[in-house]
Amino acid sequence: MAKTKHIFVTGGVVSSLGKGLTSASIGMLLERRGLRVRMQKLDPYINVDPGTMSPYQHGEVYVLDDGSETDLDLGHYERFTNGPLTRDANYTTGQIYLSVIEKERRGEFLGKTVQVIPHVTNEIKQCIRSLADDDVDVVITEIGGTVGDIESQPFLEAIRQFSLDAGKENCLYIHLTLVPYLKAAGELKTKPTQHSVGQLREIGIQPDILVCRSERAVSRDDREKIALFCNVPLEAVIEERDKDFSIYEVPLSLVDHGLDELIVKRLGLDADPLDMQDWRELLRRVKNPEHEISIAVVGKYAEHKDAYKSIYESIDHAGLANYAQVRIGRIQSEEVEREGPERLLSGYDGILVPGGFGERGIEGKVEAIRFARERGIPFFGICLGMQCAVIEFGRNVVGLENAHSSEFDKNTPHPVICLLDDQKRVVEKGGTMRLGAQPSTLEPESKAAQLYETRDILERHRHRYEFNNVYRQQFSAHGMRFSGTSPDGKLVEIVELEDHPFFLAVQYHPEFKSKPTASHPLFRGFVEAAVQRRSNEKRSASPA
Repeated sequence: MAKTKHIFVTGGVVSSLGKGLTSASIGMLLERRGLRVRMQKLDPYINVDPGTMSPYQHGEVYVLDDGSETDLDLGHYERFTNGPLTRDANYTTGQIYLSVIEKERRGEFLGKTVQVIPHVTNEIKQCIRSLADDDVDVVITEIGGTVGDIESQPFLEAIRQFSLDAGKENCLYIHLTLVPYLKAAGELKTKPTQHSVGQLREIGIQPDILVCRSERAVSRDDREKIALFCNVPLEAVIEERDKDFSIYEVPLSLVDHGLDELIVKRLGLDADPLDMQDWRELLRRVKNPEHEISIAVVGKYAEHKDAYKSIYESIDHAGLANYAQVRIGRIQSEEVEREGPERLLSGYDGILVPGGFGERGIEGKVEAIRFARERGIPFFGICLGMQCAVIEFGRNVVGLENAHSSEFDKNTPHPVICLLDDQKRVVEKGGTMRLGAQPSTLEPESKAAQLYETRDILERHRHRYEFNNVYRQQFSAHGMRFSGTSPDGKLVEIVELEDHPFFLAVQYHPEFKSKPTASHPLFRGFVEAAVQRRSNEKRSASPA
């Protein structure tokens, strides 16, 4: 059996260049050449995981089936590739040091002084090896942060050492860097890339391939200069320009510049020919939509795009499935409180209320849901969005005055949302919510069952609060259908209204299971309802 090959992806000059998207694209291209690929992200921050971090600091927390709370780049990995992701796919400095300290406390280092080299770097190398086995051809490991960050130094040292352990013929270093365009000078500048690669070489890592991010085409002269000063062959200087239409152009751009073929040759991989026809068809849909609609996402962190990254991606996937271009309006729920839903939400074809934590903006979400329910606008609620739908229905339909969640109002006379029984003894915040894949059973003939085309589903959760079953009979009597529950019937997972074009809300996070080529059924149904609403309005507005 051939030895597992390793690709290490690093970044330089500035953050947010798109290492995660580039890594995911490489993984997809190798998979489509018949190779078995695993993806991994090593994050330099000291938090054990991002679960307790603010979305403003870190963006969304991406949850895996096994309950791991991970970096949002793992969302790119899952959307682009098919290899399984587990807690071994994301390690942080916090996890690394915690493991080393626990080993020291158990006496595993035989009285030695514990140091960054070799003990911390050995731990990092072991994390990388955890994904390599006889069933894996290539492991792609992305190093978070940028070269030069003090936090990244142990990880860079570890991947330098790794090639000595695994053999240089089994390791490939790809460096993603910025080639900025200076408008005043009217030219691209290669010096930042030269400096970034220079820092890597000081550490002892010579990049094999450079992927150059730029808003303009990188000329042959510039590529030759980069190749000369960075000690890489010309064909290994790969241009990755900003994309005009969609991030889904990235894989094809890399193919056009020969990156997949270069990797296969450098690592001596036995790979199949590449077939990207379905991906080209996907891009054709992006560029030639049959419909145009608008969806309002009313959230607590709406101004921060990465906070709802997977939701925005899932809406795009559903748009592709419905041959529709979706314009997303990012609406702050606090703005709805101040200005009212009529002013901010009129004209949208659908309203989605996502998750979040804390009391800020809750009443804005509730008002947005009432607006959607009363106006017959397609509505989709996720996690806290479902809880707010319950609160709104309880207040305005069931007649429960001041109904609320006990999370936000401990003295509410009607706690229609309450703490999960299992959470009542929990003290620590990190990794203690109801997390990961949980089964649900759907009611036959319900909207949810029709969309899923099955009665048994498995979806990922991340919450502490639930619907209060004390009120289930009252809600049912007023028309709210509990169309999905835990298999034992105790936990409400889906609510919907039958006398509405589309009103459905879920306690879990379906956005974590959507792909460009396989839109999640609930998002697909939601966008389909929005397309239908827009079509009906056009017909009504047309002269007889």
